[in-house]
Amino acid sequence: MNKRDFLKKASLMGITASPFISQIEKLVSSVEHLSPLQLASDEDFWAVIRADYKLKPDYINLENGYYCFLPQPTLNHLIDHINEVNYQGSYYMRTVQWENKKKVAEKLASIVNCSTDELVITRNTTESLDTIIGGFPWQAGDEAIMARQDYGAMINMFRQVERRQGIKRVVIDVPMHPQSDEEVVAAYEAAITKNTKLLMVCHLVNITGHILPIRKICDMAHAKGVEVMVDGAHAFAQIEVDMKALDCDYYGTSLHKWMSVPLGAGFLYVKKSKIAQIWPLFAEEDLKPDDIRRLNHTGTHPVYTDLAIANAIDYHNTIGLERKSARLRFLQNYWTDQVRDLDHIVLNTPKDRQRSCAIANVGIKGMKPAELSKTLLEKYKIWTVAIDGAGVHGCRITPNVYTTLQELDVFVAALKDMA
Repeated sequence: MNKRDFLKKASLMGITASPFISQIEKLVSSVEHLSPLQLASDEDFWAVIRADYKLKPDYINLENGYYCFLPQPTLNHLIDHINEVNYQGSYYMRTVQWENKKKVAEKLASIVNCSTDELVITRNTTESLDTIIGGFPWQAGDEAIMARQDYGAMINMFRQVERRQGIKRVVIDVPMHPQSDEEVVAAYEAAITKNTKLLMVCHLVNITGHILPIRKICDMAHAKGVEVMVDGAHAFAQIEVDMKALDCDYYGTSLHKWMSVPLGAGFLYVKKSKIAQIWPLFAEEDLKPDDIRRLNHTGTHPVYTDLAIANAIDYHNTIGLERKSARLRFLQNYWTDQVRDLDHIVLNTPKDRQRSCAIANVGIKGMKPAELSKTLLEKYKIWTVAIDGAGVHGCRITPNVYTTLQELDVFVAALKDMA
């Protein structure tokens, strides 16, 4: 193979449509007459999707929020990419790795409706948002607003900046069961002062599944001269994410969650007008100040993960976000509707169906979350995660597209038994 042929082949690795998803394409074509809501309860359809996952039989996995592992077609592609990159070695790294990464970033940008020069691939949400927190042009006395329910890694970064640069953290509580969007917006608005420079908000709160009204929060904050950074770790590929519609200044997410990309992938969006003011986490001096690649210098990294992002996108797009989102919301409502009004059961997720999707949090009165999680695993063979803090006491339950109603029936029976 000559160099030109190799470059052409290498530059398309993982970027073209996957031959492994032809079965899913045929399946989707056969149900195009059904709405996403109708298809959400079609167990035969989702059983075919489930067959693409190699599932450990030891327990029912209701903890996909940390890491949604890969369907077999994406995993097969990842293995192929590892083999190919290992086979080519530094030749691949010195010729087309950046071209391929750019093409994948373009696919991501098209999904979230932003310019390709506003998005870069990172390793996770923490790296994305900590880059903004650490690189923001802070002055002593500036204030940053966040919620007690926000993710610990970002809160810790704000604490470091507080100690290092003399800013002030202002911490609020997100209303757990709001009656309206305005109630949520008001909670953030009340914390803003003349010194507020940045507001951090979760698109979808990781410990409760609560979807927050991002556009309304952004409009309010911008009217007061405050920039908004959104933690979208659990929103992307679970619900629609549209940067133009949200109008936030910064957005970070992890692709290894609901997009089911291999571990070690995320993205950072920065509104074009804000790029130049952010200091990079690792120095990159050869680019213009408003070139977002300046914020993305991390050194040598596993480039085969970048390639597998494209395959995961293909798989995700074949199913379709609307179908996937409807299924995830259906699964959550299926079990929460059965236990929400029971004695001794506490649901830490809004009842309004539009304020949540896959994720919900449930507790049992008088039972510590760690004990609940331990009992679910040891007695009922159900894997979850305990959440005990920030005003939330229960287990986070995160089914995925492969989860069956029979598995959720086992979970509901376990909750009723313990309650």
